[in-house]
Amino acid sequence: MSTSLYLHFYIEHNRGHHRNVGTPEDPASARQGESIYVFWIRSVFGSWLSAWNIVKKERERKKKKVWSIDNEFIQYMIIHAIICLSILIFVGPLAILAFLMAAAIGILLLESVNYIEHYGLSRKKVSEFRYEDVEPVHSWNADFILGRLILFELTRHSDHHWDPSKHYQTLDSIPESSHLPAGYPSMIVCALFPPLWFKIMDKKLDTVHQSVTTL
Repeated sequence: MSTSLYLHFYIEHNRGHHRNVGTPEDPASARQGESIYVFWIRSVFGSWLSAWNIVKKERERKKKKVWSIDNEFIQYMIIHAIICLSILIFVGPLAILAFLMAAAIGILLLESVNYIEHYGLSRKKVSEFRYEDVEPVHSWNADFILGRLILFELTRHSDHHWDPSKHYQTLDSIPESSHLPAGYPSMIVCALFPPLWFKIMDKKLDTVHQSVTTL
C-alpha cells in the first residue's frame, strides 16, 4: 500500500470497513444510485478521515497522546512523505510525477473494486446502537475464473467478510451471497458508464432484495 500512498487503508479496512460495511458509516460501501465517480471522491477522502478517527479514538481511550510519533497513522503519513521526497531528490521531478500518477491509478483501481463489491447492499438497523450482523448477501461475488485468478480469489468477497481471518486462496463460494452478472474486470469497465451500470445493477438489487424479503 505504501507504493500507492495508501497505507491508511490498512487501518480503515480492518478496523473500519469490516465493522461498518453496508452502513452509512462506511465510506467504502457504495450507495444505490451513486456513480463510481462520486464514490471515488467520497471513499478516498472518507477512508482517510475514517482511519484518522479510528486511531484517534483508540489512543484517547488508552489515554495516549494523539499527536505523537508512535501514532501509526502519523507514521504512515511520514512514510509517504519520505517516499515522495526520496524520489524527488534522488531521481527528479519527472519521476515523482510518474510515481504520483501510478499511485493515483492504483488508488482508483482499489476504490473501483470497493465500488462493485458492495454497491447498493445495505444492512438494516436493528436497534439504536447496532445493525444486523454481516451476512454473505451483503457482498457481491463473481465466480468467474479470469477474475478469480487475477485477483487471488478476491471475487469471493462474501466469504472474506463472513470470515475475515481466512487467507484469500482458501475463500469459498457461498451460494446465498449476492452474485454479479460478470467478473470484476468486466464490471469495473461497466461501472465507468453509470447509465449502463445502473440499468444492470439496479435490476440485480431488486432481485437480491426480493430474495432477502422471502427469507
